[in-house]
Amino acid sequence: MRLLIVEDNRALLKSLRKGFQEEGFTVDAAADGEEGLFLAENNEYDVVVLDRMLPKLDGLKLLQALRRAGVQTHVLVLTALDAVDETVRGLNAGADDYMTKPFCFEELLARVRALLRRTYQRKDPRLAVADLEIDTVARAVRRGGRDIRLRPKEYALLEFLAHHAGEVVSRSRIWEHLYDWQDDSTSNTIEVFISRLRKKIDRPGLPSLIHTVRGAGYQLKGG
Repeated sequence: MRLLIVEDNRALLKSLRKGFQEEGFTVDAAADGEEGLFLAENNEYDVVVLDRMLPKLDGLKLLQALRRAGVQTHVLVLTALDAVDETVRGLNAGADDYMTKPFCFEELLARVRALLRRTYQRKDPRLAVADLEIDTVARAVRRGGRDIRLRPKEYALLEFLAHHAGEVVSRSRIWEHLYDWQDDSTSNTIEVFISRLRKKIDRPGLPSLIHTVRGAGYQLKGG
């Protein structure tokens, strides 16, 4: 899943980026409000983690600009201002969640995952397609009761396809969710990961779950 973090504290920004990347997220980062607004308006993110007080453009003004532009990405606001009226202002500006600093990373991670489930209109952290099961909290995959070990990018690709099960997802859209804007990988690598996933998920006697739709992309579906 692709995440944008907008935070002017460089040490905290680096720590958050590393933490979310270790949890399998693709992460873009911005250290001021103007850069954050540019990235949020020009890329597709699943969640934005937004600092309240930012240089160049205040966090709430950034959030209001996004909502005026019709960007509906879920936004979690971080703030050092611990006051009820501050939380109310953030929520009224269009925030989906609010956390005060200092905070526990595990709680932030849990809240971001909760927003992801809201994005895809799911309450259960487990995804299922035919006999394929994905635990998005443990990042564990099983098919027909057999554990499947995946590398981080393989898992990220499979989870993204599972969130869009039954849909045809283009290579470019997959690439945007697997790589941040600084990555110089090409979309051709998607075919490599698809091939690896098929080898690990499909077995003789079992129906193939990942389908190629010529000229359009890939589709995860049963049968």
